[in-house]
Amino acid sequence: MPAVLTLADVRLSLGGREILAGLSLTAAAGEVTAVLGPNGAGKTTMIRCCTGLLVPDSGRIDVLGRPAGAPSANDGVGLMPQSTGAWSGVRPRELLSYLASLYAAPLPVAELVAELGIELFAATPYRRLSGGQQQLVNLAGAIVGRPRLLFLDEPTAGLDPHVRQQVWALIRNLRDAGVAVLLTTHAMDEAERLADRVVLLNAGHQVATGTVAELTADRSLEQLFLDLTTPGGGR
Repeated sequence: MPAVLTLADVRLSLGGREILAGLSLTAAAGEVTAVLGPNGAGKTTMIRCCTGLLVPDSGRIDVLGRPAGAPSANDGVGLMPQSTGAWSGVRPRELLSYLASLYAAPLPVAELVAELGIELFAATPYRRLSGGQQQLVNLAGAIVGRPRLLFLDEPTAGLDPHVRQQVWALIRNLRDAGVAVLLTTHAMDEAERLADRVVLLNAGHQVATGTVAELTADRSLEQLFLDLTTPGGGR
């Protein structure tokens, strides 16, 4: 499948500390790419660079054939961050209706709210929601615009097993519809069940990549993670 995201030798330092150290990877349409790595390995920083929230010191990032952060690229990108404090006083239904209004052909909000079970708390201010409920709202906000490239930063953190399975099914459906999904996770079983390709990061650069089958030919994915990464991201 064609690559819709390409990072080539991306480097970024913040506060005198190198966060991304020559990171290179690709993500393809119709595939789930799982990015693994310990805390501090650069996963969230990588996503921020891909969406134009941070600008690398050097290297190249192409998003849907455009430079990262370009309006023409961001129009086709969905982002689910780990937290969204700016939404604290907004009610989920109002928020999703507003986000949908920003797109020419959004997903129907009522159907999205029903599919993710958000109707049970659709009128509750975001700040009063549980962590898992906030995650569902964040996910809905990321996909309401029908993105071609979707970034999910630990999408199932804090979700109970029932909702986790529901989110996995949604991710598979998006992949099958041709969306390129890049997700970060600490859950090895999540990567094993969802990913077409796995990228393992340590100290801001790639230390392994391949399909789950390729990477687990002689050891488990968790053992590979332990063998190739270090606590704190190797810094």
